[in-house]
Amino acid sequence: MSVPTELRHGPLGPNCLHLCVDMQRLFAEETDWFTPWMKRVLPNVQRLVAAHPERTLFTRFIPLDAPGQGDGTWRRYYEHWPSMTLSRLGADRVDILPELAAFSPPAEILDKTVYSPWMDDALDRRLRQRGIDTLIVSGGETDVCVLGTVLGGVDRGYRLVVVTDALCSSSDETHDASMGVYRRRYGQQVETATTDEVLAAWT
Repeated sequence: MSVPTELRHGPLGPNCLHLCVDMQRLFAEETDWFTPWMKRVLPNVQRLVAAHPERTLFTRFIPLDAPGQGDGTWRRYYEHWPSMTLSRLGADRVDILPELAAFSPPAEILDKTVYSPWMDDALDRRLRQRGIDTLIVSGGETDVCVLGTVLGGVDRGYRLVVVTDALCSSSDETHDASMGVYRRRYGQQVETATTDEVLAAWT
């Protein structure tokens, strides 16, 4: 089988894990953080998860409980978005979309309260214990939590593969700009490929 040209560092083998970022109800439903593209990319994300659920980890963004909580700019953030605190949303809104949640277990879940999943060493430790050195990244948003996920993975030396047709954002403009950054500014550390290319190379 030929290796897709976008995956210039070769096929994706047994040390690869799919990191699926924040595919949750609070972004897919009619909330103030509604991301219209999420349902559009869901079939491709689902294909990636279904291919290797035992090598998938979902992250979940967990908002703070109520306005007035949080440190520094996060306090101001939730004063601006009081409707997106857990006391207003309901705890079930942080759930992974049901089409994906059906794969957990064996897929794992990691909760975070900020954009990046790398704020402590919990994720890195879990991955290193499993011998993971390559991360396939899907989910949302391209220019927020996916960006934090990708840059943290780069800093820790992982091979990063961003799946171009399995990402979503609430902004076309900043999605496109972020994809340009991934391809041009991080070209030595980040690869981009379609869902079909990733699945063809993931053995």
